[in-house]
Amino acid sequence: MKTASHSLTRVPLRLLRAIMPAIAILLPASNMCAVPCSIVAISIDCMQPQTSVDSSAVSVTSAGDSAKMAVKVDSVMNAALKQKLPKPKFVPDPERALWLALVIPGAGQIYNRKYWKLPIFYGGFLGCTYALMWNQQMYKDYAQAYIDIMDDDPGTKSYMSMLPPNYDITGMEDRFKTVFKNKKDRYRRWRDYAAFSFVGVYLLSVIDAYVDAQLSVFDISRDLSLNVRPTVIPVQSQKSSAAVGIGCGLNF
Repeated sequence: MKTASHSLTRVPLRLLRAIMPAIAILLPASNMCAVPCSIVAISIDCMQPQTSVDSSAVSVTSAGDSAKMAVKVDSVMNAALKQKLPKPKFVPDPERALWLALVIPGAGQIYNRKYWKLPIFYGGFLGCTYALMWNQQMYKDYAQAYIDIMDDDPGTKSYMSMLPPNYDITGMEDRFKTVFKNKKDRYRRWRDYAAFSFVGVYLLSVIDAYVDAQLSVFDISRDLSLNVRPTVIPVQSQKSSAAVGIGCGLNF
C-alpha cells in the first residue's frame, strides 16, 4: 500500500510542476495575482518531504522483507542438505557380470553383490583342485609301479614302496600286475572326473552370475500361489461340446 501511495503522489507533483509556468502567464494582473505562484510552489515543496519519507519507508520495508526471505531460503537449504537422500538401488548389468565371471572365477558374484556364494564356488574349486592333484600323484605312482613290474630289470622295483616292509611277491607277479594296472586306471579315471568337476564348477559360476544379474529386476509378488480348481474345457469339433477337467492357476 505504501508503494502505491508513493507512486500516486508523484504523478500530481509532476503535473503541477509542468503547468506552473502556464499558470503564471495566464493569470491576469488583477485580483487573481493575489494568489502568487510562490504559494503553489510552497505547497509542492511541502509535499516533497512526505514523499521522501514514504520512499525511505518503502525501501526499509523492502529491505526487511528481503532479509527475512533470505533467512527462510537459507534455513530451507540447510534442512535439505542435512537430509540424507536415499541411495539408488543397484541393478547389475548381465553382460558385465558374464564377462567378469568368465575372466575371473567368482568376480561375477562379487559384482552382483552376492558375497555369500563365494565360499561355495571357491570351496568347489579348492576341492576339485585337491582331488585332481591327489589322483594325479596316485596315478603316476601306480603307473610307474606297473611299468617296473612289467619289465625284466631287477633294479627297477619302485612298486616295493607300496607293499608292506619285507613283503615277498615271488610267484604272485601276475596278480600284482593286474592290481597295479587296475589302480592305475582307477586313479586316472578319478583324475579326469576331478578335472571335469572343476570345469563344471567354473561354468556353474558363470551361469549363476549371468542369471542372477538377469533376475535382479524380476519382481515376484508376495502372494505367490497355485490354485487347483475344476474347469470347463471347450472341445473343438463339428458339434459344439465341452469337457470337464482340472485347471491350475499360478498367481505371481
